[in-house]
Amino acid sequence: MIEIGSFIKLQRTKQEMTLGELSEGIVSVSYLSKIENQKTQASPEIIQLLCNRLGIEVDNNQEEAIKEKCQQWYSMLFEVSDKDEVIATYKEIQEMMDKNLSDSLMMFEIHKIRYYLILGEYDEALKKINELSEISGTFDNLQQYYWFKFRGNYNSSSGNQNQAMYYYKLAEERISRLEIEENEIADLQYIIAITQSKLRNTLEAIDYANKSLNIFMKQYNFIRCAQCHNVLGISYRRIKLYDKAIKNFNLALHLGKLDKNKQLIQLTNQNLGYLYSTKGDSVEAIKHYKEIIFDCEVDIVERLASVSSLVREYYNIKNYQEARNSIKYGLKLIEEVQDMEPYKIFYYVIYTYNYLLSEKFDKFETLVAKEFIPYLKLHKDYASIVIYAELLAKHYEKLFKYKDAAKYYKEANFAYEQISNI
Repeated sequence: MIEIGSFIKLQRTKQEMTLGELSEGIVSVSYLSKIENQKTQASPEIIQLLCNRLGIEVDNNQEEAIKEKCQQWYSMLFEVSDKDEVIATYKEIQEMMDKNLSDSLMMFEIHKIRYYLILGEYDEALKKINELSEISGTFDNLQQYYWFKFRGNYNSSSGNQNQAMYYYKLAEERISRLEIEENEIADLQYIIAITQSKLRNTLEAIDYANKSLNIFMKQYNFIRCAQCHNVLGISYRRIKLYDKAIKNFNLALHLGKLDKNKQLIQLTNQNLGYLYSTKGDSVEAIKHYKEIIFDCEVDIVERLASVSSLVREYYNIKNYQEARNSIKYGLKLIEEVQDMEPYKIFYYVIYTYNYLLSEKFDKFETLVAKEFIPYLKLHKDYASIVIYAELLAKHYEKLFKYKDAAKYYKEANFAYEQISNI
């Protein structure tokens, strides 16, 4: 049962109404504050008057309908769903919530964090987190579980993986106190695996990916199984167990094809391309990258990621003409991306090789030294720092600028040490 004080506080802040505006002629400001913070029990008559001013019906005859609609919406947020349908269902529930005092309200408000993240509205997600923080102390165990999970989602989306892991672990601690569906447990284990992978905690990533995979396999959920196999493939690649990595990527590819899921198929091709590149097999790497770049059914960002990898691969094998052709295509894709900020790494990669191959060396040096490497340091992308610090060092070495070359070889060595220590 939702606490009436929390409900009133939530509705008041949503409507941007002050304590004074809501309490005027009903109760004192201090008394309303006590009601909202559950320090006193108000009479039904006072609650009725406060709810009337907020435009809320206390007599709730729609509870079952609201609950059913909410469950439907939560499922949409859990699986990949049509965004228009997600938005339409959200608006329908919001309209019902605005007119009724429902036990489902708090869970609905918590799920809004996930909703805004799916829509890419990160500022709105943060605003909702800040709004709910004031009343989070009243959440029951199930509400706390989703509160922590979605806060983890927000931090992961913001690039703060350590903070994301902190919240995911808090969510995980709540599982033993709850009767929660297996697929929900598997989803949390999967996102913990992803986060451990981003933090380069490879053995932990393998452990959680396998836990998640075991549940999704029992449910014959091919897509989620394929996602787990991708995490396992990346993890085994990092510890140089290439046969295991290839086996997992091929399983992911097979499951993606069974489900005819183009995004998943091409994500796996990208991972296979990177694996073969790491092994020094450029022919196989290029084959997988080329599967993606002209596939218009795949997100433009995925194509841009593959073009970036393809440019680097062609450059490394000294096929400069194909590298230039790929750069030309990459520049065209960059123009089509509406918000480049989250994908700036691809911009930097393509322009790095563009300036290098067109012999605009001043621009190349400025971009890599002043923008690209600082960007990679900010995101703690040590693997890429090794690549591009070495690229710059070799460039300076060719120009007999040995002091500058030594500086960036040192940068590359330091980054490599960080990877070794992870």
